[in-house]
Amino acid sequence: MPAFSLEPEQAAWCAELRTLAAERLRPLAEKGEPGHVNRALLAELGRLGLLERLFTSGALDLCLMRESLAHACTEAETALALQGLGAHPVHAHGTHAQRAHWLPRVTDGSAVAAFALSEPGAGSDAAALALAALPDGPARWRLTGEKCWISNAPEADFYTVFARTTPDAGSRGVTAFLVPADRPGLTGTALAMLSAHPIGALHFDGVPVTSGDVIGERDRGFRVAMGTLNLFRPSVGAFAVGMAQAALDATLVHTARRDAFGGKLRDLQTVAHQVAEMALRTEAARLMVYAAATAYDEGAPGVPGRAAMAKLLATETAQHVVDTAVQLHGARALHRGHLLEHLYREVRAPRVYEGASEVQRGIIAKELYAGLDERGEGR
Repeated sequence: MPAFSLEPEQAAWCAELRTLAAERLRPLAEKGEPGHVNRALLAELGRLGLLERLFTSGALDLCLMRESLAHACTEAETALALQGLGAHPVHAHGTHAQRAHWLPRVTDGSAVAAFALSEPGAGSDAAALALAALPDGPARWRLTGEKCWISNAPEADFYTVFARTTPDAGSRGVTAFLVPADRPGLTGTALAMLSAHPIGALHFDGVPVTSGDVIGERDRGFRVAMGTLNLFRPSVGAFAVGMAQAALDATLVHTARRDAFGGKLRDLQTVAHQVAEMALRTEAARLMVYAAATAYDEGAPGVPGRAAMAKLLATETAQHVVDTAVQLHGARALHRGHLLEHLYREVRAPRVYEGASEVQRGIIAKELYAGLDERGEGR
């Protein structure tokens, strides 16, 4: 059920991506080892030109890619998204030397990127991060502290790291650094998480960085982080929509074929109404994701609020749709290897990362009241 806003060319491209994901990417994903970077899968994403498209297309194209890949191969979707998340700050704010060295390798899949923002004491509260960038001479620092729950760690080839260069300055004292994985003092530990891709903790023991490693400007790293998240949050929603659509499609087939109580499951009104609700919520989430992405591409006002709404609605919707699909399939959906068993594990994390659902509600409320104050109606 394509959204009305898509052009025929876009709809055809989405169909092509779903076919590529099923026929070329899923077989590689199935050969990957859980908890480790699948470099063969990344290389194929590079050969298909999808990694390069991360940096040559807008937010809507990013959403269409993530939704289409997620429908057939969540592992490919996640591999693509993590390359974009980790390398986008370099693409948007990096120096010529940083971009020239790393972006070609990111786009061909030979270098693995990671976005290192979260910390043990500052998960969704990015302004509270404590990783210290301690002065070590003119335009030199030593990074000391920890990052946690970092996707692609500890196997990434470089990290976009956010560290505090000015103490007690909140969001104004954070700087973004490009830190290659082989820097002395940088070590990592894999974490046993629910996800299929690697997630780890990073330990910084006086890791040296210089002004040549700064991404953007000193003490302006929070802007780099939020700009990246404003782009990627709607596409997290697109990932969720892709999973919801896959669960809905599987449920339609199952309820149309499954014999129950003298007929088919679809003949039971309670089942038909649940399926209708799944479709309604999925399409509503899709449209909000597309609207938020289009607003970003057009430079419309209110992008942070729109991005938060899209991520919130889509991820909560996908959780409901996948859960309902499992219920309607029954015990078979809980067998290891079943599509819905896979989706049930995959769908939970997006409600937490890149800002938990509660954080998104806070952003939405902040944007609403800011608009009221700007109009002078809240004073």
